Amino acid sequence: MNATSFDSAPDAGRSAPTPPETGRIVLLTTSHRVAPGLLSWPAWQALHAADRVLCADGAHPQLPYLREAGISVEEAAPTAEELVDACAGGRTVVVVATGEGEPALTDGLARLAGSGRFHMPELELLPASYDLPGARLLDLVQVMDRIRAECPWSSRQTHQGLVKYGIEEAYELVEAIEEGDRDELREELGDVLLQVVFHARIAEEDPDAPFSIDDVAGTIVAKLVHRHPHVFGEESAATPEEVKEHWLRTKAEEKQRTSVTEGIPLHQPGLALAAKLASRVRTAGLDVPLPAGEGVGYELLTLAIRAEAEGADPEAALRAAARAYRDAVRAAEGAEA
Repeated sequence: MNATSFDSAPDAGRSAPTPPETGRIVLLTTSHRVAPGLLSWPAWQALHAADRVLCADGAHPQLPYLREAGISVEEAAPTAEELVDACAGGRTVVVVATGEGEPALTDGLARLAGSGRFHMPELELLPASYDLPGARLLDLVQVMDRIRAECPWSSRQTHQGLVKYGIEEAYELVEAIEEGDRDELREELGDVLLQVVFHARIAEEDPDAPFSIDDVAGTIVAKLVHRHPHVFGEESAATPEEVKEHWLRTKAEEKQRTSVTEGIPLHQPGLALAAKLASRVRTAGLDVPLPAGEGVGYELLTLAIRAEAEGADPEAALRAAARAYRDAVRAAEGAEA
């Protein structure tokens, strides 16, 4: 019998060799968007039970908290083969991953496993902290802070100087929605969000009445909770009409306005302005005759009020018609070419 068959098929009276205890590698990942030290219970269990805990980054924000909890952390960056050797004899090694996630180490372990020449330890990826929904907004705030401090253009911007960009981004968002382009929608939502964060960052520097993005978020949260008593309070609403009734009632209590026209921005596009006025009049149950006058302005006012009464957005309707006109222009240009 040759050596290969001997190794693969031992004699009936001979015991098979005992496979070596290969141990366990735990790659512990954390989120920088969660306060250091706030780790999951399975993560703490793995750390306390480990034979060795390694971290390549001596300045890792988790290390002070791990050491405070009595966990000895070695500053080391072993190769994949060294890490496998460290697990020999059934030992468990926890690697606290750096911000990049240790791609070189994980790639190396994958190559060793694929070679078939190593008794690989058990490999486990253990997320020790998770990003909550909205966590990437923290990244945006941090990026905006740095840009405001270091960018020659951004550091000089004011609320007034950014107005035109806010209007442009809002229109580009509307276009993405009406065109049905999902990639554009995601991008344009980000551009609008940037305007909010940018203005909030500028507002922090106001010497008389500063506020931050947290103040902005806190204000809108309080408003939403107050205007949704059917969600956060004792009231009930089964239809969209009842929801709107709650909204208008709580809004009226907040604003204490003397006219239904208060709060309507007069600088918005004309058709939208006319439709908003008509909506306020209709909701308040007022009977207001149209002003007497001649000319295209009064004709457009009549059309806008009619559109609002029929549940249509006159601005959106006109944009749709204008796009059709644009297509007709392009077709005519192509016919003449």
